[in-house]
Amino acid sequence: MKHQKRIIAGLCFFVFTLFSVYSQNDREKWVLEHYTKKEYMIPMRDGAKLFTAVYSPKDTTQNHPMLICRSPYSSGPYGEDAGMNNALSNNLYPYSERGYIFVYQDVRGRFMSEGQYENIRSFLADKKGTEIDEASDSYDTADWLVKNLSHNNGRIGVYGISYPGFYALMAGAANHPAIKAVSPQAPVFNWFIGDDFHHNGAFFLKDAFSFMDTFDQIRKERTTEWVDPTVNYEGNDYDFFKNKSLKELTDTYFKDTRPFWSDMMRHPDYDDWWKARSAANACRNFKPAVLVVGGLFDAEDCYGAWNAYKEIRKQSPQTNCRIVFGPWFHGGWDRSLGDSLGRIRFESNTAELYQNNIQLPFFDYYLRDSGNLDSLKEATIFFTGENQWHTFSSWPTKVKHVDLYFCDNKSLSFSKPQKDGVFTQYVSDPNSPVPYDEKITQDRTREYIVNDQRFAEKRKDVITFQTDVLDKDLTLAGSISADLNVAISTTDADFVVKVIDVFPDGFRYGDRPDSDMGGYEMLVRGEVFRGRYRNSYTNPEAFVPGKPTEVKFDLPDVAHTFKKGHRLMVQVQSSWFPLVDMNPQQFINIYTCSSKDFVKSTVSLFHNATLPSKIVLPVLN
Repeated sequence: MKHQKRIIAGLCFFVFTLFSVYSQNDREKWVLEHYTKKEYMIPMRDGAKLFTAVYSPKDTTQNHPMLICRSPYSSGPYGEDAGMNNALSNNLYPYSERGYIFVYQDVRGRFMSEGQYENIRSFLADKKGTEIDEASDSYDTADWLVKNLSHNNGRIGVYGISYPGFYALMAGAANHPAIKAVSPQAPVFNWFIGDDFHHNGAFFLKDAFSFMDTFDQIRKERTTEWVDPTVNYEGNDYDFFKNKSLKELTDTYFKDTRPFWSDMMRHPDYDDWWKARSAANACRNFKPAVLVVGGLFDAEDCYGAWNAYKEIRKQSPQTNCRIVFGPWFHGGWDRSLGDSLGRIRFESNTAELYQNNIQLPFFDYYLRDSGNLDSLKEATIFFTGENQWHTFSSWPTKVKHVDLYFCDNKSLSFSKPQKDGVFTQYVSDPNSPVPYDEKITQDRTREYIVNDQRFAEKRKDVITFQTDVLDKDLTLAGSISADLNVAISTTDADFVVKVIDVFPDGFRYGDRPDSDMGGYEMLVRGEVFRGRYRNSYTNPEAFVPGKPTEVKFDLPDVAHTFKKGHRLMVQVQSSWFPLVDMNPQQFINIYTCSSKDFVKSTVSLFHNATLPSKIVLPVLN
């Protein structure tokens, strides 16, 4: 019987695959028959010209809306006879059928565009004359398109994921009258506080080093080609990065060949250079409607999506701004079914629901006067654990903030500890940092953000606390706060707090062999904080060795239900390697020190009546 089921399943998969291939071929054929491609060099106000590929419907009986994606990642294929961008016959096919004009642009200084590229170029609120930023380039592009493309209806939407999401955000700040709707999706927002390269001042080594190896190479001339990486990891990333300081990595691999990397090394704290590059500076006085999109398990720009929405609501309250968060990895709403991540399942095709019921109606409404958005609330959030969508009139929604205390016997309690003098100690050793995942590989996996944490629980340099078995569901909606009372034997240390859903013994998703999830410790949210920044990101402070000190910080928002029968677990540690660089655990410049400066630190976490430690939960009533 099982053999027959496997045969039937195989045949079904074969038929589905065959149907998908034919369907894809049909869509490609349709797009080629109904669209034409043109390439332009669009002039900016300072004289630089930006390469722009335009795909227009052959239908000239009506005017069409425009959908723009500005990107540093290539607008290929290049050449008017080189074929179409494959998105037109894939995830953008419903827009093709509706007759959208598609515009892809290489941002200034990238690939075939002229000018000098600058990472997260600062927004200039009061530009004069020929001064430029990404908002002005968006404005000038929109202005040229409206005036020069035939059969456009004078309405533009701008979208993008990750770095293109940053450019979509800047297009919203441009406030060109033709730009009616923008969708910054997982946008780069602040590379020091929460996105990509730093979290709370701690350097995200693996991602930054790998990305800058290729992306930050100096372009000598305009090109259609990607550059190749120069670094050979020779094994796994844990061993490659271990016992190497940032300066040693820089001197060995990059020297002065990566301009932005070099700039980061010269700005270890949140100074004016970093502050000028925060996208929050552009979030005031937005005119277009905004749809912010993010993934609950986005390992790169989770912070960016939550905070782009919050800053627009704060600085531009009159703007029609909505937010959508699903159970997605980085860009998972666009390039996956969104029904699972790693071994965690979400029980539905969440990406399809988003694409068909939220994004498409959003652009259709503002760009084509089609349909309505009556059913689209301001916040549409998927709650993992219960695996259900919820809608809210705003985010964060109304919650009750509940203290969950660390207690003795490795327990978590909603009651404050009564004993004094209780603490737990561990030694943080730079020669043996805690890995961020059980599997040590060359590449950082996107699944680590929900992976099983039982491997970490076994380590002596990880403290674990957990609740009793929950007798009812516990739903969290918003940011979890960590409030630690600690003492360290050195003058600096990092603190990693991980909030974990412990599945009950015997839990299964179904009958498949990989469905046994009994005892699985699902990472719901983890975050790092560099201790020196506990009072200020701009003015770091050393710890006094042995002195009890409070360290408080927020974790990115969560939307998760800990089901009845599960437990809530918290792990505390001082390294997360090589996801995060190794803090030398001395109050010295981390960007210029040597690996010889790395020292062990004894960390004491207090959890008693006088010096309690806790997390604060945003409990949805």
